[in-house]
Amino acid sequence: MTSPFSFKPLQLPSSLEPLRLEARAFLAEAAKDWSGWKVGHSWTGFDRDFSREVGKRGWIGMTWPKAYGGHERSGLERYVVVEEMLAVGAPLGAHWFGDRQSGPLLLRLGTEAQRQRFLPLIARGEASFCIGLSEPDSGSDLASLRSRATRVEGGWRLNGRKVWTTNAHLCDFMIGLFRSGGQADTEKHKGLSQFLIDMSASGIEVRPIHDLTGEAHFNEVTFDNVFVPDDMLVGREGDGWAQASGELAFERSQPDRYMSAFPLLPLTIDALREAGTDDRLASRRLGEAVAELAVLREMSLSIVGQLQDGHSPAKEAALVKDLGNLHEQRMPDLVRELLDCPSSIVAADRLSELQAFLVQNVPSFSLRGGTREILRGIIAKGLGLK
Repeated sequence: MTSPFSFKPLQLPSSLEPLRLEARAFLAEAAKDWSGWKVGHSWTGFDRDFSREVGKRGWIGMTWPKAYGGHERSGLERYVVVEEMLAVGAPLGAHWFGDRQSGPLLLRLGTEAQRQRFLPLIARGEASFCIGLSEPDSGSDLASLRSRATRVEGGWRLNGRKVWTTNAHLCDFMIGLFRSGGQADTEKHKGLSQFLIDMSASGIEVRPIHDLTGEAHFNEVTFDNVFVPDDMLVGREGDGWAQASGELAFERSQPDRYMSAFPLLPLTIDALREAGTDDRLASRRLGEAVAELAVLREMSLSIVGQLQDGHSPAKEAALVKDLGNLHEQRMPDLVRELLDCPSSIVAADRLSELQAFLVQNVPSFSLRGGTREILRGIIAKGLGLK
């Protein structure tokens, strides 16, 4: 029986090893004093100085044309650097969305003026982007969104609310999805457009949403008659749904969808070694976790290859995210099973702090970028079940 899913093996060439070692050496020095809390935040952790340093090394916009501040390197080279960053929980939030989604979107569909203005800033780590998709009543059913873009002289007026917008309180720009035509009830997928929005514009109010840790990287963003010039429309009016869907397919296949809890693994192995633990249960359970990671990595690499070849592997990406989130959510339980974890957090202990952070945060990992129900709907459709 032929599988409806395509996961053609992709081998990383040995020529990428010097780049991996270079990134690893840089991170070994940068990460030596990071707390478990900072490591846990990783791609939501916002550190402009770190992003500027990464930009200086040519590790943002790696695949982009040099004319726009990029470095014309391969997608596999970018994958190697991102993998090393996530392995140590590097604070990528100040450049993450710009490098992963907003920049590539502008490369494909932006005007020349948009590319010249924004891409070099992103590549240098000097401009941060957030993504305005979900709304209070439109999360999983994103196409039902009601935030409105109304055409006026010289541009558009934006009104409505976005919610769960990561780092909106810190970012310089948003790429937001708004309804520029059609009706949310009868023509959900029509009349949606994306806009480049200056987060300092008059009429924007950002309210942080605090989580169980007491921190706030999610936000609610209110737009009250916000003016956006005509030249800040991304692509063609009405093409926003296709644009946003393409971005999500890319987002769901990346290593952050299975590596957000990875830094816990080497810390756990070190703790077991220091405790002199040498039993079959620990070896078997750790082996299972490593095997899961290896499979997810091969699947993710395969999708990178498909994207480089111009394909749109939406169902494969959904499968990687679903399985990856399951793996991430099991990691804190694995630590509790194998180690004698104290009942309270041990200050300045990276393992204790990271474990505490993940226990409180991993339940949300299956929500970001599409809930499990939405992902499994995509998978079921790919299997011909719906």
